[in-house]
Amino acid sequence: MKKKILKNIEWGILVCTFLLIVIGLVALFSATQNLDYEELRKQALWFVISIPVVIFVMIIDYNFYCKISPFLYGISILLLIVVLFTEPINGATSWFSIGPFSFQPAEFAKIAVILFTANVMVKLQKKEKDEINRIWKLALTILTVAVPVVIIIKQPDYGTALAFLVALIFMLFVAGIRKRYILIATLLVVIIVPLAYFFILPDHAKSRIDVYLNPDLDPRGAGYNIIQSKLAIGAGQAFGMGILKGNQTQLGYLYPKTTDFIFAVIGEEMGFVGGAAIIILYVVLLIQSIKVAKTAKDDVGSYIAAGITGIFFFHMLENIGMTMGLLPITGIPLPFVSYGGSSLLTNLILIAILLNISSHRQRTLFVE
Repeated sequence: MKKKILKNIEWGILVCTFLLIVIGLVALFSATQNLDYEELRKQALWFVISIPVVIFVMIIDYNFYCKISPFLYGISILLLIVVLFTEPINGATSWFSIGPFSFQPAEFAKIAVILFTANVMVKLQKKEKDEINRIWKLALTILTVAVPVVIIIKQPDYGTALAFLVALIFMLFVAGIRKRYILIATLLVVIIVPLAYFFILPDHAKSRIDVYLNPDLDPRGAGYNIIQSKLAIGAGQAFGMGILKGNQTQLGYLYPKTTDFIFAVIGEEMGFVGGAAIIILYVVLLIQSIKVAKTAKDDVGSYIAAGITGIFFFHMLENIGMTMGLLPITGIPLPFVSYGGSSLLTNLILIAILLNISSHRQRTLFVE
């Protein structure tokens, strides 16, 4: 049985994840040399802590996690509410601080929400998969994600909130949502986005959009970070300036270089080759994750894998896009590469769930 499980595991996912973590640690080594390597040590410690957790998650059938998902979902919602009453860090009430460590409940909520939403979708489709297109069932599915999204927006953390929505879109697509709903959703986005900009978004969020459209609008203020990021990536050229030798990175012009703009560090010091390697690894990881969703043994496994794929897709696209000035800055970390214990542990648990699903796969479940 164990040999069968090991044979079915999508090893490409594990290899890509490991390589991304190694590249991230190298980038953190360079970015923290003037900071006594504190964040590098913490990241390495979180990675070591994550290993037994990943093994534990892999060996227990993922259907068990679905059974306890209502409990996990309830705990996550409670933590998301409680964190709103903590002291703001960088203007957001998103973290619990415990001694020298801090963790972000919104990160762990990704796991609970994906599991619970997949569980709800399966229960709503007892007779046939097309039942998800009934208005009240579709509304209930959306509500499971909308509740945490609204709370996360209150923190405020718009980037993480968007990650939840992208995960939901991937899950609904796999479930066979009808094209008319996709069209209606697209039209709503076209209408809501400008209304949100003028009447809902706070000034700092509007400023980020304005700077995205024109970074030179405030080159020493809101546009400073993105300008320095683009300069760093451009300075790297083909093969980079070398580890520990990046001007923007080592002279302190790039900020925050260990989290939001870690890709700029890689682009400057490892060049186009390093940046391209990161992107290729993510593309392979996403393709393999889609394969897991496609070959899962049951619907719930397929939906979970699709939701996880959506999370990784959004984080990769948004983080790399914002460092290049192609997308607005949202403070989204680069999975497995950016500094952050909560993010690293959460992403590795999601990888463990993907591997868990792949070890039990049997047949294709995508709706034609």
